[in-house]
Parts: sequence; C-alpha cells; structure tokens
Amino acid sequence: MNGNELGRLFRVTTYGESHGPGMGVTVSGCPAGLELTEEDIQRELDRRKPGQSMITTSRDEPDAVAINSGLQDGYTTGTPIGMTIENKDARSGKYEPFVTAPRPSHGDYTYSAKFGTRNWGGGGRSSARETVNWVAAGAIARKINEAHGVQVKAHVNQIGDIEAPEVSFEEMLEHTENNEVRCAHPETAERMRERIDAYQKEGDSIGGSIYFEARGVPPGLGAPRFDSFPARLGRAMFAIPATTSFEFGLGREARSVTGSERNEDWTFDEEGEPVPDGNDHGGLQGGITTGQPIYGEATWHAPTSIPKTQQTVDWETGEHKEITVVGRHDPVLPPRAVPVVEAVLHLTITDFMLLSGRINPDRLDGEPGEYDTDYHPSSPQNDPDDAATRAEPAEPDADD
Repeated sequence: MNGNELGRLFRVTTYGESHGPGMGVTVSGCPAGLELTEEDIQRELDRRKPGQSMITTSRDEPDAVAINSGLQDGYTTGTPIGMTIENKDARSGKYEPFVTAPRPSHGDYTYSAKFGTRNWGGGGRSSARETVNWVAAGAIARKINEAHGVQVKAHVNQIGDIEAPEVSFEEMLEHTENNEVRCAHPETAERMRERIDAYQKEGDSIGGSIYFEARGVPPGLGAPRFDSFPARLGRAMFAIPATTSFEFGLGREARSVTGSERNEDWTFDEEGEPVPDGNDHGGLQGGITTGQPIYGEATWHAPTSIPKTQQTVDWETGEHKEITVVGRHDPVLPPRAVPVVEAVLHLTITDFMLLSGRINPDRLDGEPGEYDTDYHPSSPQNDPDDAATRAEPAEPDADD
C-alpha cells in the first residue's frame, strides 16, 4: 500500500489503525542539532487529542508520545526520528454490525473494494485518528521553522452558516486556544458552540472551515510545476480526512474579480527589495512564495458517524438494513483539525526550506565537517577503576 509518506527531504512515514495497538511515525531528514524533547511533541498532541470538551469525541486517549530513535542527549542526531503513540481506549465491538454492511459516506466499502479486506474497528486506517502522527511530526517541523523566524497559526472561521469576521494574525495568536471551538473571535465562538450543541442534541453533525496563515516564510520556496508550493500544500490539506476544499489568497472569490482588480503593482519595501503592493495572491505567485504572509482556508464536511437512523445494504446477506452508528464521535471536525492544519503547513514549509538550501539538510548549524560541537555528547570523565574498557591519556613519544 502506497500513500503513507509525505515530503521529499523532510519525509514523514506513518502507520497505525484507529483501534490497533498504536500509531507510529518516522521522520527522516530532520537535521542534526535541534534541541527536542517529548514535551515539545506532547504539547501539540494535547491540542489534538480526544476528550477535550463536550464537542469532541469522549474517547479517552492520553496520546502519550514516546521518542524511540534519533535523539542523543536531547538533540537530534540527523538519523530517523521514530515516535509511537499507544491506543489505550479502543472499543471495536460497536463496529461489528458494519463489517459487511458499510456505513453511509465512510471508507468502509471503498477500502474493502480496493484490498478485499480491511481493518474495520473504528474505521481502521481511514480514521482521522491517524492524524495524531502528523501532529507529532509537525511539532518537530514547528521547532525548526520557529528557529528560522516562521510563525504559523490557524483558527475556525466558520461552522455551518455562522461565519466569523476577519481577525488579525495577532488575534489568532491571542484568542484561538481560549475557547473550545478554537475560533479567534470570542463572540462568534459562543454562537458556534450553541449551534454545535443544537446539532449534537438532534443526533446530527455539522461542517465548517479553518483559516490559516504563515508569516516569515522567505521568498523563493516552491518549484515548477508539480512541486509548486500550493500544489504540495493542497495535497497535504486534502489528505486530512473529510477535507472538501482548499484555497489560498482570494480563493473562490477570484472567479468574480477582474484581472485589473486582482493584479498587484510592484514597489520597494523599507530595505529596497521588490514587494507586491497588496497580497490577494496569498503569498504565492507562479506557485512560489513571495515573502508575504501565506494565507488560505480549508473546508470540512460534517462528520459522517451520526446516531440518526440510516440505510445500508449487507453484501454478505443480500439484505437492506437500517443502522444507527453508536459510538464516540465528534459532532464537528474543525476545532480538533486546527493543530492538524498547522502541522501540515509546518511540514510543507520545512520540506521546502530544506529543498531550497535555506536549511542545511545535515545539521542546523550549517557547519558540515565540524565535529566538536556544543551538542556533541561528551566522553565520560570518571571511569571506574574496575571498568572493562578504559581510555587514559598516553605519554607522548620521546621523538615528538
């Protein structure tokens, strides 16, 4: 099965199913010399994990990460970083009725049609549970990017027909994490929460969207044609389960805007560098970054696991069946998808920073050949007298 890898130089490979023993991710291509701890990863995983509020699944997963390789004395070594997250609260019994009777609008039938079998517990590999791996990898990319002056933030800008007014990047940083909906406009967040509660009481779900923005991204990232920045970012965004649209800059509004309105004149910035006079392009021209803020939006459909009665067929018995999907499911997806969106944006930026040579792929200090570094492990200073092996200073030869 292909399709389990993201990135070219900063390469992320994942495994795991929703109700399997655990999830796992390998990050290849992280340069040496990045100070990294499990707490750095856990901080981001805690933003995505289930059970955060009444508008998320009640599945009780601690999502505790273990880093199994790629670190020495708290620094990355340049070798693959392996991470695992155990599944602690999987309950597959409620999915047994759907082994040969696919749930409406899920991946049940399509996975079985492709492989002739599937892991049916909790949706298996098609479950959004798998995005825990992406957030773990994205936490590493975040540390690399922030060390190079890149900031990324996202917030929920629409739930159903309730849309938040435009907010600044600073408002997103200040308010997004202060409410359960992760909307950076507090008054709109309250209305969104009420609407989500109403659908939840009806046994239904609702869709929504996320606005994202990246600042400090240097100009010149991206390559013609299939490796353009928006092409790679769009691929990553559409890999997030339930994503139905992705846009940047004016997005779909561009269809009603004339060329003279959209085109932006060039001028000089304070340092005398060419810069567009405006940013309707969303920080991207010709598929390559301009140095302006990258911004856009992605949309998610309503969660498909709902307790309302629905119709299906059982291909094993040949019967039509009425089913209710009983379990622990989110009534809305964007609030928990915010850290996932930020993760894939960070991963895309880091990969392009390496591909463009902005970051040395071997080591963050950019000094290949230097072995005596601040982050290299030190030799033991106190060998015990009975040690099996010893290294002691030798006397120089008399001829020296």
